[in-house]
Amino acid sequence: MRLRTVLATATAALAAATSLTAAGPATANTQQGHACSPSVSVDRFSDALDKTTYQGTFVGNFSALAVDRDGSLAALEDRSSLFSLDRKTLAPQSVVPLADEKGAALDSEGLVIDRDGTRLITSETEPSIRRYSVDGRILDRLPVPSPLLVAPAGRATANQTFEGLTLLPGGHTLLASMENAISGDATNTVRFQTWERTKGGHFRLGAQYAYPIDSGLGVPEVQATPDGRLLVLERGFTPGVGNTVRLYLADPRHATDTSGIENLTGQSGVRLIRKTLLTDLVTCPSLGATAKQPQPNPLLDNIEGMAITGYTKGRLKVLLVSDDNQNAVQTTRFYYLRVRV
Repeated sequence: MRLRTVLATATAALAAATSLTAAGPATANTQQGHACSPSVSVDRFSDALDKTTYQGTFVGNFSALAVDRDGSLAALEDRSSLFSLDRKTLAPQSVVPLADEKGAALDSEGLVIDRDGTRLITSETEPSIRRYSVDGRILDRLPVPSPLLVAPAGRATANQTFEGLTLLPGGHTLLASMENAISGDATNTVRFQTWERTKGGHFRLGAQYAYPIDSGLGVPEVQATPDGRLLVLERGFTPGVGNTVRLYLADPRHATDTSGIENLTGQSGVRLIRKTLLTDLVTCPSLGATAKQPQPNPLLDNIEGMAITGYTKGRLKVLLVSDDNQNAVQTTRFYYLRVRV
C-alpha cells in the first residue's frame, strides 16, 4: 500500500561496496551484527538508490524483493516496473514495465520468482495475481475468492488487499497475505490465501488461514522459511510520530482452513496462525541513519519489501526495503538483517 494520502497530509508538503556507497557506518561490526533483539540483528543499511533514476525510470516505490535464479535481486515497485539489481552493489541492471491485460498500470505489490523463472505478481487493484514472462508478457492469471475482491465485487477495501506473496518449501503451495481485514471480519484478523500447483503448471485455490495483526498495523509482506513457517512484517504509520515495523515468526501448519467461514469474529473453534515476535525494529541501533521526517528511530522508514537471501543452521539472512512513495521526506533504504528462527 502506498500510504501517499496520509503521508502527504502529515508532511504537508548488500551495502554498496563499489561505486555506490551506503549511508552511515554501514560496514561496522558486520560479523557480529548489531542486536535489535535476541533473535534479530542488523548488519548495515544502504540508501544508495534513494531518489535515483535508471534509463528514465524512477528507482524507488519498492514493494517487494526476490532473489532471481541468476543470483541477482528482483525489486518490484508499486507503479508497474520490475527492476533487476546487482546483489552486491544494488546497481540497477535492467527494468521491465508491467501492465494488465488492457495495458493499464498495476498497483504491483507482491512478487515470487517461480522455479521456471516466470514472475508471479500481485496487484492490489482488484486484487489479482498474474504470471509474467521475464520480458513482462502475461502468461496466466490465478483465481481469487470473491470475498477477497475489492467492494462492491467483494468485501475487501481498496489498497488493503494482496500485499505479500511467497512460495512455500517444495514449490507446490503459493501464499498471499491480505494487508488488512475484509468487511465482516474482526479488524485485527486478516486472511492468508493459498493456491496449489496443478499438473499443468497452473494454480488452483487452496486453503485459507486467519492471521491476528497488532492493533493499528497491517501486513505488507510475508516470506516462507525453509521449514514451512513464515516471516511476517507488520507495519503502520502515525503522523507526527513515524513508522512502526515489527517482524514476526508465524506458523500456519495447524491453523484452521477459514475458506468456508463467512465472518471471522473471534469465534471459538477457529485456530489462528500462531505468531511470535522476533523484533520491533524501533529497538535496532540507528547505525548513524538519518530520517527526513519524524521517526521513533531514524533508521526506520516505510518498510514494505522483504526477501530471505540466505539460510544456515536456523539463521536467515533477510533483506528489507522501504517504499519511499516517491516522496521527498521518505527514503528508499535497504536493510541487511540476520534472523535466528
